[in-house]
Amino acid sequence: MTSATRPLCRSRHDRMLAGVAGGIALRLHWNPVLVRAAFVVLALATFVLPVALAYLILWLLLPEEGC
Repeated sequence: MTSATRPLCRSRHDRMLAGVAGGIALRLHWNPVLVRAAFVVLALATFVLPVALAYLILWLLLPEEGC
């Protein structure tokens, strides 16, 4: 499977908490640190709850890498 058609999955190798940011970064070919920083900035800008809820939903719905 090429990286262009890779499905969105949680990363097994590049994870700090659940692998959501690592999986998004892998799919979009971005730096995982920048994706994590975007999560933090968005969380602070929206008073944490919406971004934390979105992260939790992604954690529950996205399959782990190797799906």
